Amino acid sequence: MERRKFIRNAALGGMAFTGMTGSVSAAAAESKMSNRARFNLKYAPSLGTFREHAGSDPIDEIRFMHDQGFRAIFDNGLMGKEPALQEKIANELDRLGMDLGPFVLYADFSVTSMVTRDQEKLDMLRDRVRSGLEVHKRTNVKTALVVPGRYDQRLHWDYQTANVIDAMRMLSEEVENSDMVLVMEPLNGLRDHPGLFLTTIPQSYMICKAVDHSHCRIVNDLYHQQITEGNLIPNIDMAWEYIAAFHCGDHPGRREPGTGEINYLNVFKHIYHKGYDGVICTEHGRSIPGKEGEQAFIDAYRKVDSFET
Repeated sequence: MERRKFIRNAALGGMAFTGMTGSVSAAAAESKMSNRARFNLKYAPSLGTFREHAGSDPIDEIRFMHDQGFRAIFDNGLMGKEPALQEKIANELDRLGMDLGPFVLYADFSVTSMVTRDQEKLDMLRDRVRSGLEVHKRTNVKTALVVPGRYDQRLHWDYQTANVIDAMRMLSEEVENSDMVLVMEPLNGLRDHPGLFLTTIPQSYMICKAVDHSHCRIVNDLYHQQITEGNLIPNIDMAWEYIAAFHCGDHPGRREPGTGEINYLNVFKHIYHKGYDGVICTEHGRSIPGKEGEQAFIDAYRKVDSFET
């Protein structure tokens, strides 16, 4: 049992013992139920995951997620939402004590965005980051996802790497006076995204080392990395200082944990015991449609979150 939970539960027990009113005892019981429902890690479903249970209103869905014990959400499309809705979402998350995971700042899979020295593309990226900073100011989202784009078949790989390093350093300097961190996402090129430059955790680690800026980090998508390289836990350990967020999804199928080959119980236990308190975006589909599938999603995370703490 965590020390803070032990102290809290002992205090509640003491209150009941000394003859507090029935309403306080009921509140204590409700608190214990809530604490049992709360996940150990900040698994973050995306908006739209629980439409069958909660409807289409994002605020209602956030409340439903909170009631199920989730401690975070993510929304890849956050940047495209109206500013008023961004603020409404952020206010509700703040009220409930929930976190907001990485939003997609820039991810164009068809363009050689960062691998060349094309000034027009660099200016576009800079403008995109400045727009992302406005989202950060409205929502206090801490992480913004960046994909460096495609590789250039006519340019030596090492030159491309140097150009990505320069581009990420430039963009990191754009956000260095804020609390927002840029997280590069390596994606698999074997199944989902052939032709992209950034594909592995070691490659991402090397770029972060070279950029040498506190606002340049990695989002480790465990689904993509299982396809690209496997070796999930050792790579987590090797790149730990630069990992600022996780995505997850089982493989094959990219659905909830337990539907594929990844031992998520062990992976999540490892992350937890390393002291990770960031967001794990549940960026995957469901193996069963409808309301039953939404419940299966919740049950899957209950199972993989059942490790000893």
